[in-house]
Amino acid sequence: MNRFQLLRELRRHIRLSEKRSMAYNQNKTAKVIMYILGGFSVVYLIFLAVLFALIANETSTYTPYELLYGLLPFFSAVDFGFRFMAQQTPSQLVKPYILLPIPKHACIETFIFSSMITPNNLLWLAIFLPYSIMTILFSEGLLAMLGFLLGWIVLIIINSQWYMMVRTLINDHFWWWILPAAVYALLLAPWYLKDFDFMMNLYGSLGEGLTFWHILAWLGVIALLVAFFFANRSMQFAHVYKELANVEQTKLHNVSQFKYLDRFGEVGEYVKLEIKSIMRNKNMRKGFISSVIIVTIFSLLLSFTDIYDDNFNSNFLAFYNFGIFGLMGLSKVMSAEGNYIDGLMVHKENIISLLKAKYFFYVAMLLLPLLLMIPTVVQGKCSVLMLLSIFVFTAGIEYFLILQCAVYNKQTIPLNSKFIAKGSVETNYWQLVISMAVLFIPVILIIIMLSILSRNTAYLVLMGIGLLFILTNSLWIRNIYNRLMRRRYENMESFRATR
Repeated sequence: MNRFQLLRELRRHIRLSEKRSMAYNQNKTAKVIMYILGGFSVVYLIFLAVLFALIANETSTYTPYELLYGLLPFFSAVDFGFRFMAQQTPSQLVKPYILLPIPKHACIETFIFSSMITPNNLLWLAIFLPYSIMTILFSEGLLAMLGFLLGWIVLIIINSQWYMMVRTLINDHFWWWILPAAVYALLLAPWYLKDFDFMMNLYGSLGEGLTFWHILAWLGVIALLVAFFFANRSMQFAHVYKELANVEQTKLHNVSQFKYLDRFGEVGEYVKLEIKSIMRNKNMRKGFISSVIIVTIFSLLLSFTDIYDDNFNSNFLAFYNFGIFGLMGLSKVMSAEGNYIDGLMVHKENIISLLKAKYFFYVAMLLLPLLLMIPTVVQGKCSVLMLLSIFVFTAGIEYFLILQCAVYNKQTIPLNSKFIAKGSVETNYWQLVISMAVLFIPVILIIIMLSILSRNTAYLVLMGIGLLFILTNSLWIRNIYNRLMRRRYENMESFRATR
């Protein structure tokens, strides 16, 4: 079997594995919603393309390729961020093929090449294609337009390889987040070291070379793509075999018993379980630390910069800041517990105590963004009423929405292993839909309310809505529990299958 035949066969296996997945026939409504959202995203990108094209046609400061290629750092950073929602690394897919009698790098190479030719890399054409038609085709010709488009496609593919490497390193250790931050800061260096026009002209010269088929420009980007391919191949291969050969070492140490939680009975025991799971398990600990760091960064941005001082951005970032712990941790409720779901189902009321414990724990975690955003009150950017209303609204209705994931989450999340675990790739569409609702519904609601009510009245209404859901938490948690128990056998089967 040659490499081309292997590529076809492995791509066929991926399609079959998706159809055989427990999640293939579930969440159909959520998939439709995601397709609709994807369609809106494409329409929005086309709108941006038209907007950029009008700017390019009306300005003489930048040429058409300088205008868009000058924004290369921003496009690459946004593309990098969105890939975390969908793109898997080859090390997450290669486990079933490790022991097959094929060249050791063949599977890794095939999966990397498959990721380079995926249609997802063409999504950005929703901007580049309309823009090039409106600005380059009729002034520079068809060949220049093709060079412009092909250059962007190659750069997006390079960015996909860069994402794979960084995602693999971040899975290995959280502190590797410093690497992409440093690289994107370096890409933006021409702006803050000199000026914005210098950065636009610098990256515009690369765009000019690719658009007009200059041999040195194309040799440079092709050499960079090849270098990323082989670096990625070596890294993915090394990380897979490192985890396969990993031997866990148990370190004996004293652990707090959290006896002050004993007064809360069974709910207190599950709060202890949540705390100790975060402390002891690598993936849960990494997610929690990520949440703390993101909350800290957003709080500092709101407190000590003026880039989010307008009404929409300040409200959006404040709501998002309070929702981080729920979106990153609470939305995965039951998925980590899928590792020991059979034990939880031994006693009938275990699950409702677990849900209450998670709710109370994550409500307590909201105190962190509340405290970190005190400087925004001191500087007059936010009012005490605004912070308290967002705190109560998040603890009420947002957590009510997020905890609905307990009914629909069916895929076990590994507690420690990442690259070769069977359940290491999450495919729950409902989780994504609920997260999107939590992100945007509160902001839209507050913008509408601020347009018809005074600021203080709008925040008091928000606080009232949130307080209503907090006071009735036992009722809607019981409702979630009842719906979950009606689906328990289906969910347990899926949890076992994805361990």
